[in-house]
Amino acid sequence: MPPSAASPSTDIERLCIDTVRALAMDIVQQANSGHPGMPMAMAPAAYVLYREILNHDPRDPAWPDRDRFVLSAGHGSAWIYAALHLSGYDLPMEQLQKFRQWGSLTPGHPERDPHHVTPGVEVTTGPLGQGFANGVGLAMAEAFLRDKFGAEVQNHHTYAICSDGDLMEGIASEAASIAGQKKLGKLVYLYDDNDISLDGPTSLSFNAEDVTKRFEAYGWDVSVVEDVNDVAALRAAVEAARDDEERPSLIRVKTVIGYPAPNKQGTSTAHGAPLGDDEVRAAKEALGLDPDQKFHVPDEVYAAFSAQEKGTELRTAWEERFKAFQDAQPELAKEWDAAWAGKPLPGVGAALADIDWGDKPIATRSAGQKAMAAFESVTPTMVGGAADLSESTKTEFPNADKFTAEKPGRNVFWGVREHGMAGAVNGLAAHGGIVRPYGSTFLQFADYMRGSVRLSALQHLPVAWVWTHDSIALGEDGPTHQPVEHLAALRAIPNLTVLRPADATETAEAWRVILEELDGPAALILSRQNLPVLDRKKLAPAADVARGAYALTKVKNPVASIVATGAEVHTAIAAQELLDVPVQVVSMPSWELFEAQDEEYQQTTLPVDLPTVSVEAGISMGWDRYSDAQIAVDKFGASAPAEVLLQEYGITPEATAAAVKELLK
Repeated sequence: MPPSAASPSTDIERLCIDTVRALAMDIVQQANSGHPGMPMAMAPAAYVLYREILNHDPRDPAWPDRDRFVLSAGHGSAWIYAALHLSGYDLPMEQLQKFRQWGSLTPGHPERDPHHVTPGVEVTTGPLGQGFANGVGLAMAEAFLRDKFGAEVQNHHTYAICSDGDLMEGIASEAASIAGQKKLGKLVYLYDDNDISLDGPTSLSFNAEDVTKRFEAYGWDVSVVEDVNDVAALRAAVEAARDDEERPSLIRVKTVIGYPAPNKQGTSTAHGAPLGDDEVRAAKEALGLDPDQKFHVPDEVYAAFSAQEKGTELRTAWEERFKAFQDAQPELAKEWDAAWAGKPLPGVGAALADIDWGDKPIATRSAGQKAMAAFESVTPTMVGGAADLSESTKTEFPNADKFTAEKPGRNVFWGVREHGMAGAVNGLAAHGGIVRPYGSTFLQFADYMRGSVRLSALQHLPVAWVWTHDSIALGEDGPTHQPVEHLAALRAIPNLTVLRPADATETAEAWRVILEELDGPAALILSRQNLPVLDRKKLAPAADVARGAYALTKVKNPVASIVATGAEVHTAIAAQELLDVPVQVVSMPSWELFEAQDEEYQQTTLPVDLPTVSVEAGISMGWDRYSDAQIAVDKFGASAPAEVLLQEYGITPEATAAAVKELLK
């Protein structure tokens, strides 16, 4: 596309837009690192969105009914920092000048960082496609909460800017399909269609498909703005998309990357590196700006760009509506308060304590099903589901509606879309008001979700990842479906609490801990095979699941210890019975929770001088920190009945007892 001949309709609009461009150049140039091309090209969208379209209050970035904005093209972070600063958020110029520096609020990609809070940033966007999927989850949260609490207190849109790279990533395809299926009409995406990627022109990799037809096939409304600098056309397209609440909307916005840099616009060199001092000077001169001024914002731009007055009026009007809602529906308002505090209603523990487990073995996935049914009534805004495996993972609320285009209920049927599900679940959590949104599938397919799981941990998002079919005991489906390295891989993610309960009672307690005690993301790992319900009259209570590990059997003067997780706790108990020496059994559902305990508790539970064998049907990596010998599966599985596999791979009481005897020699 040639450089634009169109111009903003007023001089002040032009100056506001060109100030965004100048700031973007200065921000990246001073850091000597970053991506100036997208922020420069899409500067008109910054003005139209942040000054005119978005219902937001820079003075209160956490206002519950604000419009959400996601910069899925997170490499263009200078764009959002300039927009936030100019529209009146508490992001002073000094922070723009500290772009990509230690401790700043302007990191290289927008981050939802609980420790360094950048006001106005809704989600962490770095890996392309993730923000696209997060936006779908944000829109789903709004639809659910609007249906539950009423449009007078929850009624807003989600906007995003995405790039060619976002649309190339498979997660975006899955999320777009979900959005079309659910008819998320309050979702509006601007696609920065500039024909350039980092490697060069998109003709190298991304011009054979018809994006318009692709998104129309997903059920989206698609429109085109031929020139981003035609502000009137851009404004009209966004307003039309906003007003179409029957379908999600994609606006193809044609831009010239790096415009108006005279030598680098329209090239990949404007994408991922500073322009250089000479090119910055030339670009400012092309805009009619003083090339010797850096980080300069005219007073009239601050006055024209600010959204503070409009935002305060919008928020104040909402607060009046919310007060009327509280007065008219006090019980529902209590649910609202708990939801936005991220907590269930009182009674989770009591509900779980009342479950009758029966007298037969029960898989922990089935125990999880009973637990969810028990706490359903005290988690009225918990939303989630499985990736086409609801009957297998057993993660449905039995009395709740399905989330459909007609009725946004609690039970989401994500389809075979693990990538899109995980990104959208993060969006559900980031929105607020959704208590512990969850996504579930087989543990093996955590690999498909890993990028989103990592981002949930990076952002400390309160989500629940529920994975079942947790070992080679899956059986006949074979090694493609049998996880062996996955527990170790998940434990390697900082801030992710992994819980693998041993029986039904530990499963219920694990859910209680997740709902009532944890702040960040949790991974609940459940079995396919039936397991005996441990006799808590003879063994320690499950209450210490919250401590990560606990002595299950009471043994005087033990000479050795067996520590295990999940189904293998039963293997450890059986091994103990084969030994003629006193051996304690430790159930260790969560390494992370155990590591959070004080040193005295850790040493009492797993004394360093006590010979210890660990048992887990996964790879042995990491277990040497807790045990002297490991019974593990350090190779891929095979297709055979579960009992055969466990015997062949040595996950047996006999092998465990033999390992203890060998240590005691």
